[in-house]
Amino acid sequence: MQGLLKNRRVTLGLWLLVLVIGGLLVWGTAHNAGLYRDPIMQVTHVQTGTATKEEDDFHNVDRQTKQVLRGHILNGKYRGQKLTVTNTYSLSGAMDQHYHKGSQLFVVIHQHRASQLTATAKDAKRDTPLVFMLWLVVGLLLLIMQFSGFMAFLSVALNGVLFLIAIILNGSTQGARVLWIFGSLAVVFATLTLWLVIGANRQMLITLVTTLGGTALSLIVALLVFHFTHEKGMYYESMQYVTQLPRPLFLAETLLGSLGAVMDESTDIISSLFALKRERPELSARQVFKSGRQIGSTIMGPLINVLFFIFVADTFPMAMLYLKNGNSWGYTFSMNMSMGVVQSLISGIGIVLAVPLASYLASRFMVKKVRA
Repeated sequence: MQGLLKNRRVTLGLWLLVLVIGGLLVWGTAHNAGLYRDPIMQVTHVQTGTATKEEDDFHNVDRQTKQVLRGHILNGKYRGQKLTVTNTYSLSGAMDQHYHKGSQLFVVIHQHRASQLTATAKDAKRDTPLVFMLWLVVGLLLLIMQFSGFMAFLSVALNGVLFLIAIILNGSTQGARVLWIFGSLAVVFATLTLWLVIGANRQMLITLVTTLGGTALSLIVALLVFHFTHEKGMYYESMQYVTQLPRPLFLAETLLGSLGAVMDESTDIISSLFALKRERPELSARQVFKSGRQIGSTIMGPLINVLFFIFVADTFPMAMLYLKNGNSWGYTFSMNMSMGVVQSLISGIGIVLAVPLASYLASRFMVKKVRA
């Protein structure tokens, strides 16, 4: 009974600690204008005009509204001075921003005459909602998953740092070694993530081999198909803002995307097989292999659909923009969707191949009797 009360007190203390830290972080980002060099304006009054209808040559209809924003500067040499800024926003919100009372926004000050400032709204200050969302995610991980949630967050943070280092290295080499850099990064990603989440044990090793093997096999199959089809239908020119050779960069993107999908599936299959072996240690290697295939067939369908939904969400806005501006379905698909479809197919191949690979490795290299 005392142990139960102690655990409840620890949980309650953890909840309070997360709430206090999150509140302090959100409050701090809402009052950190002094840390920025660009002038930041606090909106205290908004006067909104009447919306006007706009229509382009392709009969796309939008509505634009003009705002008069009044407020004061929060930082810099003009701190405390009042300012009036005009802002025009559209109903679609594609290239502009709708501001409200209490909004903080970056402004560009043009001149300073007779103690009256004139400026233009640049962009909204978004650090407060970003910190709030980050705190919400981390807080839920810690409170619900506790130590496992902390390790998951730690793996994401470390992978983010490694990814940033890889981008810097790629820039320093002008993209000449992009596949070597991101191929090595994929191995480090998988090893570090599985080590932190699962731990240094036999299960982690089998999952790592399955992840790397399934990813490598999917890329090999893709390269063979590219070779025999002479890469017909591969519109590398549709990759936006690419300042280096697009083909190696596309393969690097595909490698990382396939790695995540295969790792997800491999972790689920092998962890389930280890749990099954722990409950029923009398199972033979053949029975474990069949169980792995059954688990994989259950996971495979939803996971492939998740990849499809991610692809649709990524390409939908630009595809709609192309279609609304008079482009054909074929051209829209070629310029926006074709490369994403190829990446999804390669990842799907990796998902399919990972099922027998994970089942075989788990059945052969799992200890005869998993300890409880």
